[in-house]
Amino acid sequence: MSQAGTSLPGLLFLTPTKINPATRERWGTLVHLLGRACGKSPDIVKFNHFEKLKFTMTTKKATAIFPKKDASAKRAVSERVRARLVEAGHRFNANDNIAGFIHPGELDELRAEVEARMQEVLNALVIDTTGDHNTTETARRVAKMYVDEVFRGRYVDAPEVTSFPNVSKLNELMIVGPITVRSACSHHLCPIMGKVWFGVLPNANSDLIGLSKYARLCDWVMSRPQIQEEAVVMLADELERRIHPDGLAIVMEASHFCMHWRGVKDDKSLMTSSVMRGAFLRNPNLRLEFLSLIK
Repeated sequence: MSQAGTSLPGLLFLTPTKINPATRERWGTLVHLLGRACGKSPDIVKFNHFEKLKFTMTTKKATAIFPKKDASAKRAVSERVRARLVEAGHRFNANDNIAGFIHPGELDELRAEVEARMQEVLNALVIDTTGDHNTTETARRVAKMYVDEVFRGRYVDAPEVTSFPNVSKLNELMIVGPITVRSACSHHLCPIMGKVWFGVLPNANSDLIGLSKYARLCDWVMSRPQIQEEAVVMLADELERRIHPDGLAIVMEASHFCMHWRGVKDDKSLMTSSVMRGAFLRNPNLRLEFLSLIK
């Protein structure tokens, strides 16, 4: 590359000296921009009815007319997050948590992107969001609802769950519930509303957690689009990893609005699913005791 201050092949322009003021102004703007790109003003030589403008390219103070932008900054935040997930080989299914791949400030960007795309959905549905006062802010409300509330479990870290040692060496069945749960079907994004019961058989080395922590952990797992069968397994994994009991049982009973609100429109049906691990899986009497006590 040339050293600073050395001349490179230049540009040569001829322009009439007698032109109207508007054209002269536009020409002056072009001269200014080319001067910035070349790093210096042109040499002007007048002859007859023309001006000769010679731009000499130099590397000393040359600046770009249109500064380059970072290519990654042009991409939507969803594309940037997705690229990180793909590069790391991390799954990002509907019920996966991806908080570790979202940088500070990007949740606000994501909310804004969802709002813009939700507005496109409303436009495609031929809903007049300008003239209809009821839907003027609908795109913003829906974006906030998805990112900050009903799908929040995807975008934030797990809640702090403080555990305590089992000082009293408890080893009898403990039941927590019913805890109200709210989720969404990943097939139609319709609500799932129900209750969850936990059965825990601790041992002398198990950790114990406060009752409210069951509800917080449950809300974090359920606040994602998913199916009930996978939700209870995921919940069992998270809880088992934290308290290490001899046995763990979970039963979830819920109404699915993808069945109530659409399709067959049967509003009486409930779905019940369960997970039995450790002592609950091996001991039918313990399992029967738990199931009988939650009814």
